[in-house]
Parts: sequence; structure tokens; C-alpha cells
Amino acid sequence: MKTLIELEKKINSELNTKINSSEIKHDQLYIEVDKEDLIDVVLFLKTNKDTKFRQLIDITAVDYPEQSKRFKLVYLFLSHEFNQRIILSYYVNENEVINSLTSIFPASNWMEREVFDMYGINFKNHPDLRRILTDYGFEGHPLRKDFPLTGHTEVRYSEDKKKVVNEPVKLEQNYRNFDYESPWEGTKYIKQQTNTNDKKN
Repeated sequence: MKTLIELEKKINSELNTKINSSEIKHDQLYIEVDKEDLIDVVLFLKTNKDTKFRQLIDITAVDYPEQSKRFKLVYLFLSHEFNQRIILSYYVNENEVINSLTSIFPASNWMEREVFDMYGINFKNHPDLRRILTDYGFEGHPLRKDFPLTGHTEVRYSEDKKKVVNEPVKLEQNYRNFDYESPWEGTKYIKQQTNTNDKKN
């Protein structure tokens, strides 16, 4: 397609029952669909002669723990021929299983594994769905908003056992209070000491 406006009209006319909303911003087309329509929409975007979105750039998710549909799945596609980008998204519940794109875009294999690892979202018909960034036996999913900043366990080498061990996180450093004042103006405790010395003199 020559322009994003023409592309938007084409997609909405061809897939009018499958597109919930569409919007052009930041020189990209954003479309929202239902998870049941994912495969049909992606096949159209890849194979139609007027779209030709033949490269999957990335798959990611956004966590909204306060919503009933907790996760927003986001897919980024690129059409080299038309030099256009499209961002497709939909919402899913926490325990929903969604369709894998590996049969259409083999590159989605590792991307879906990353989403599974970081967010705990399951993909059906995936050839090898297991963790890819965290270690074996890792607890939780690090990019969920309710995951603790320190994690649940820490990994270290034990001199006593002569091996790597997993153990609960221990924060060795005490909490420090920073005053964030300008060093040129002087911090409160230095000002107080100076005032006290001035009075004595």
C-alpha cells in the first residue's frame, strides 16, 4: 500500500468483523483484535499482495494486574516491500492459553518462549515451550508487576559445598536515607554542625 491510510482502509474492509479498532500514530498502524482471530489476521497480513507483512519483529506483553484481562499481547510486523510497520494487540486473562504463531512465523519460537518465561503466558501448538532467559527451577515471572524487585531466591557459589547454590534472598546492606540536597549548599547535618560551632565561637 502507498500510505498507512490506504492500508488501514484495506485491512478494515477485508477484515471488518475481526478488527476491533485501528489507529495511525507515530507513522505506524495499530490494530486491536480478539485472540480467537489472531491466526486469520496474521495470515492475511503476511500473504495479501497489498500488505506483505512478512517479517515478525517482536512479540511482547504488558501486565495490567488490576484488570480482569490482565495481559496485553503485542506483535510487531514489518513490510519490507512497502516500508510500513503494524502493531497488533489483544487482551487475555491470566490463565488463558493462546495460539502460537510458529507455523506462520518460525521466528516466533524464541519470542513466545521469552513471553512465557517473563510473563507466564502459555502458547498452544508451540514446539518447545520452556524457559529461555531464566534458570532451571526459577520461581515466578520477572516482568509481572507483582514480582518482587529482589526476586525470591539468589544464586551464589558456596565455598563450603564447592558448588552453585540457590537460597532465599538476604539483603546484606542496611537501608540508607539520602537527603538529595546540593553538595554546594551543604547538607542538613553539616549546616547544623556549622551553626553550633558559630554559636560556640
